[in-house]
Amino acid sequence: MQHILIIEDEESLADFLELELKYEGYKVDIQFDGRKGLEAALETNYDLILLDLMLPGLNGLEVCRRLRATKNTPIIMLTARDSIMDRVTGLDSGADDYLPKPFAIEELLARMRVIFRREEHIENKHVSSLTFKDLQLQIESRTITKGNEEIELTNKEFELLLIFMKNINRVLTRDVLLDQVWGYDAMVETNIVDVYVRYLRNKLQSVDKEEYIQTVRGAGYIMK
Repeated sequence: MQHILIIEDEESLADFLELELKYEGYKVDIQFDGRKGLEAALETNYDLILLDLMLPGLNGLEVCRRLRATKNTPIIMLTARDSIMDRVTGLDSGADDYLPKPFAIEELLARMRVIFRREEHIENKHVSSLTFKDLQLQIESRTITKGNEEIELTNKEFELLLIFMKNINRVLTRDVLLDQVWGYDAMVETNIVDVYVRYLRNKLQSVDKEEYIQTVRGAGYIMK
């Protein structure tokens, strides 16, 4: 049974989520403020965390950042704030997905299933590292080196590069990358993919300006 932690100060919403998730067969714990939520997340190996952004004690962004320092528990951030910059900030803090309120419980459940499938897929690969040209990616330690130099990546940048390195010489559309990395549905704008591909290119760029990730016009991106 998968174990879910809800960190949400709106008790009516937390109780509703608990009821629905238990009905779906999940084990559920609830914390109503950020500090207690962080303590629970650090003490227990949860399978997924549903994290509100605006929390008393410690806000969701800070909870996410502190948790990411030691654990990679999947996190879906729940918030009424829905601008592109709010999304980017939430994802850069370490969240795996970002769901604006109000939302349908069916959409939340679908996004959770996407994350669980992705986690299961990674675990089943039994691969500890990936290599492409002079890049080496360590899955367990979530580090990337280029030659002898370690490159610092955000959580989403790492996830994006991981997908590319698992699909060398294969064209990946923006929708596929959204689904695999962010878990977004098709109605969400895809320009966030372009933003993060640009971030990756800047960080991976070599002296001879070789592009590891190339644009395929009208199709998406390819690593070759």
